[in-house]
Amino acid sequence: MYAVIDVGAYQFKVAEGDLIDAPKLEKEIGQSFDINEVLLFADGEDVRIGAPYVKGAKVTLEVVRQFRDEKVINFTYRKRKDSRKKIGHRQDLTALKVAKISV
Repeated sequence: MYAVIDVGAYQFKVAEGDLIDAPKLEKEIGQSFDINEVLLFADGEDVRIGAPYVKGAKVTLEVVRQFRDEKVINFTYRKRKDSRKKIGHRQDLTALKVAKISV
């Protein structure tokens, strides 16, 4: 059994017990919450596709930790212009554990 959910403008294919790294959510560590934005639900031969969401489907998620991703370096260089720019970025993320998928 798996589902495709929409969390923070990103889509994730999840099953029970999976860990996902979603964009930062303003939730406390250990807090559980339900998400109703289920785009697809599949359980063997039973496949339900939402338009845009599957009615009555929900996924229960638990916040495991809040953290920052690895640094991504962006380096801009123009030849012969003595112009260079180095920029680093670290994205804030939330680790979520899928506790339950229900329809």
